[in-house]
Amino acid sequence: MATRTKVTAQVEGRELTLSNLDKVLYPTPGFTKRDVLEYYRRISAVLLPHVSDRAATLIRFPDGVGKGSFYEKNVSRHAPDWVRTAALVSGARGQGLSTNHHVVVNDVPTLMWTANLAALELHVPQWTVGPDAERHTPDLLVFDLDPGPPASIVECCRVALRLRDVLADEGFRPYPKTSGSKGMQLYCPVSTTEHEATSRYAKKLARQLEQQYPDEIIATMTKAARAGKIFIDWSQNNPAKTTVAPYSLRAREMPTVSTPITWREVHACRSPEDLVFRSEDVLARVDEHGDFFADLHDSPRAL
Repeated sequence: MATRTKVTAQVEGRELTLSNLDKVLYPTPGFTKRDVLEYYRRISAVLLPHVSDRAATLIRFPDGVGKGSFYEKNVSRHAPDWVRTAALVSGARGQGLSTNHHVVVNDVPTLMWTANLAALELHVPQWTVGPDAERHTPDLLVFDLDPGPPASIVECCRVALRLRDVLADEGFRPYPKTSGSKGMQLYCPVSTTEHEATSRYAKKLARQLEQQYPDEIIATMTKAARAGKIFIDWSQNNPAKTTVAPYSLRAREMPTVSTPITWREVHACRSPEDLVFRSEDVLARVDEHGDFFADLHDSPRAL
């Protein structure tokens, strides 16, 4: 049993109280909160550009994966005063509106503070917020490829290649990453003047591909119809939704990571294990190759 202890640490000039460092959060291979904190510290240089100025949703696992979790959109009342937040109104008019004070993870101390909360997963929207928490229009177009068993990420890769070709023909630059779970996502940099522009476009394209490849692709939400097919989840572009951030850990049996990959790796995938990356794998990849998403926001395509 982990000893309930607290230690004080200085992180880039901020004082943090870290607790229960020996608590096992992943059963395989006995990955503790200390290991989670160390992973996020070491990956911070490439992770932070993909979450900065975005209103984060945390998924917390206080007793480890498989032992219950909860989404946190409203910052903990114990947050230090230096943690940046964005007050955003959610809900539909006439059905009750609420304001959540989302964490905005712009620096290493804030990232370490969220990790100490056992926020294993970081999810962010496809838009950023300004200094006064005003929502900007989307700067990313995202397609979430979700396999319906017995399909796997292998079939996702085949669909990703079809989707890449269509997007490239229309002037987009798609970047692939694993979800860290069963599927994968494609990201495209965009510039928009409407909050709903990416959602409309993604829905249209997903339905177009469903019509072209009905035995492989589905674009409707009905789970019962997904067996053996790849669901192109265009709804991730809804301004109210979030997607797991690049380099975020996932709450699986092992500490897998949502990992940017190359199109060569997509082409070469023949088994689901080909695209499973654990925390130590990702740290080694970044040390060797840098961030495959480093130029993600360069030269966005107007939409």
